[in-house]
Amino acid sequence: MLDGVSFDQLRCFIAAAEEGSFSAAGRRLHRAQSAISQTIANLESQIGVVLFERAGRYPVLTDAGRLLLADARAVAYTLNALKARAKGMASGVEPELSVAIDVMFPMSVLTRAAASFGERFPGTPLRLYVEALGGVAKAVLDGQCRLGVMGTLPVSVPELVNERLLGVEIVFVAAPAHPLAQLAGPVAECELAKHIQLVLTDRTELSKGREFRVMSPRNWRLADLGAKHAFLLAGLGWGGMPLAMVARDLAEGSLREIKVQDAPGGREIMPMSATYRADSPPGPAGRWFVEQLKLFAAEETEKLPRKAA
Repeated sequence: MLDGVSFDQLRCFIAAAEEGSFSAAGRRLHRAQSAISQTIANLESQIGVVLFERAGRYPVLTDAGRLLLADARAVAYTLNALKARAKGMASGVEPELSVAIDVMFPMSVLTRAAASFGERFPGTPLRLYVEALGGVAKAVLDGQCRLGVMGTLPVSVPELVNERLLGVEIVFVAAPAHPLAQLAGPVAECELAKHIQLVLTDRTELSKGREFRVMSPRNWRLADLGAKHAFLLAGLGWGGMPLAMVARDLAEGSLREIKVQDAPGGREIMPMSATYRADSPPGPAGRWFVEQLKLFAAEETEKLPRKAA
């Protein structure tokens, strides 16, 4: 009966197929060859399918055996993942980690931290949501995400604890043909106000009626950083972007930097912090993820090109 198929039978089947013999499978599983042979024979009897041809010196997978091997591996992977997750939960590790990431946060840092997380916590799914402005805080406040990585908001959220990660360098840029790109030296805000500023919009109510570095009354609002980048390249306005995202454009000349008067070096630093509810701090997996973000952020910051003030 198919209901009687066991995980041990599948392990023996997979080992015999991968090792090429019942004796080698026995050595891998620390079992006698006869035990492996009998277990596989019982499996074949239960499912009504011959998995190996045994006429030669070594067993050879049948066509049906090759097809079912993929299914057996999938089942074994799922069961192993279940056991790993259960073990992690028993030791206090979160059953999954959901993280809301500010769109301004360096993706190179995030991908490296995510890769390390997958190796360190293979049984813990990682759910990532990329948000802008108040979207990160809202996801954490609503309980959609246990952890957030958030940039500066023009409003305080007392329910959240913020833990500094790094500062993201923001550069103001425009296409080479844009009038602001033709100006030499630092540009005053009164001059910036004459031109369309491309601004990320907050789709939440957290910062409604408040602005973060909107310097021109003539502004276009976009909810996506990729769209803002495309609009800048097309010469449709000027705006601030993370240095890491436009470093290549600046090097190749497809965008030019606008030095803003009264800003240190003509640029700004946006602090990025790990954030979580005060009544629901991150568990072991979340804490480890935050520390990895700090580690890789420090390394990546050193690689960024620096333009003299």
